[in-house]
Amino acid sequence: MMLDRLREKIFEFRNLRDWKQFHDPKNLAEAIAIESGELLENFLWKTCNESRNLDSDNVVAIGEEIADIAIFLTILAHEMNLDIDKIVDRKLKLNEKRYPVEASRGNAEKRP
Repeated sequence: MMLDRLREKIFEFRNLRDWKQFHDPKNLAEAIAIESGELLENFLWKTCNESRNLDSDNVVAIGEEIADIAIFLTILAHEMNLDIDKIVDRKLKLNEKRYPVEASRGNAEKRP
């Protein structure tokens, strides 16, 4: 599977640099928050319409931030012994119950 190969590449990259020592859950969560802020910077002061019509340089920059977030999420899940496939599937099932189509379609309001 493609995701399995990406995980292997992420850990190979990290291990060759001896960075595991820095990848505790707290620091990984902080790194995700920081990278998320960097992602948001790409949209600062843009309208919703502008955010849908970015030039290719902006799209590349956004892709790089998304990749950084994905890398840190992958490592954090690993450090916490979480299987991303399983936890995402579980969360989608919970959200299906919380947000049934008939009550949620076209409605952005959160439900308790």
